[in-house]
Amino acid sequence: MPTSHTSETPAASSSAAAVAEALAMPPAPKGEPAGERGSWRRGGASGSAAPPEVHPGRSTGRFGKVLRRPERIPAPLLCLTAMFLVQTGIALSKPLFGPLGVSGTTFLRLGFAAVILLAVTRPKLRDKRPRDLAAAALLGVASAGMTFLFAAAIDRLPMGTAATIEFLGPLAVALVFARRASHLLWALLAAAGVVLLTLLGEGEGGGSLDPVGLLYAFGAAACYAAYILFTDKVGAAFQGFQGLAVSMTVGALALAPFGLGQAWHGLTAPDASPLALLAAVAGVSLLLPVIPYALEMTALRRMPQRVFSVLVSLEPAVSALVGLVVLGQLLGAPQLAGIGCVVAASVGATLTGRR
Repeated sequence: MPTSHTSETPAASSSAAAVAEALAMPPAPKGEPAGERGSWRRGGASGSAAPPEVHPGRSTGRFGKVLRRPERIPAPLLCLTAMFLVQTGIALSKPLFGPLGVSGTTFLRLGFAAVILLAVTRPKLRDKRPRDLAAAALLGVASAGMTFLFAAAIDRLPMGTAATIEFLGPLAVALVFARRASHLLWALLAAAGVVLLTLLGEGEGGGSLDPVGLLYAFGAAACYAAYILFTDKVGAAFQGFQGLAVSMTVGALALAPFGLGQAWHGLTAPDASPLALLAAVAGVSLLLPVIPYALEMTALRRMPQRVFSVLVSLEPAVSALVGLVVLGQLLGAPQLAGIGCVVAASVGATLTGRR
């Protein structure tokens, strides 16, 4: 992130401007929140529900050129790239759990992300109603719970397993709001996937799955569902990602009592390299959420909402693949089958939902 010194290079300045302009999109239509964890939308209708066009202006950096000429990159590729960046950021945060602890790493990641979002969005709160600010605060608490519980889950479970269980949160919300009897089939398919994952799945050491890790994962799913519902309200009330910047700040503050001490202990340990640790956390914060935001918004302007939702349904599979490549986590046949069931249920619920 560029500093305020006058020696800042033009390239860095233009890249920062491009990111800022990418984040400063108009408010999301009601029912289509722009969220931290991958742009789930309740509406799921046609392409008219996509965010209005946002022009990157005069940015001359390489990233600005990509935003000015998005037709050169297929929209599905942008969406998949964003998902891989999110899951890679999650995987790269796991090695930090050792020196900084789960709560310490989560607190620092949310803190860095909040600083970045506040800097590039500069939220204006004077004209906001108290209920809008309350919704942003509740979103922050839900985001903090989701982020911490999911981090605690992947500390004990294979990444693909934890991500699939967490994905039950948005899938449950989508099924509830679908209000169609036919969606019972997709709910049963998702339930079958959970059975395969939890009862037949194996942990990283080949033994049974850690029951505490499973509780963390299901807790993350519940927070994910609450996060989606509050993002719906915040996305309709705030300009672009200003509400998300506020909520992420609240989330970092909510985790401070649990993570600040652990992070400080890790940074001040005798054998610690505090600058290296902080740089690593800052890098993870860029992978999740800043860079994926710009990629997803570029994709959303060029593809129907329903197609985007189908692609997002692949997130558990992407998480399993990243866990294999980055962390060496090889899943068994029951776990892969369980992930396939949940992905198929999400795709089916999306394609058969109300248009």
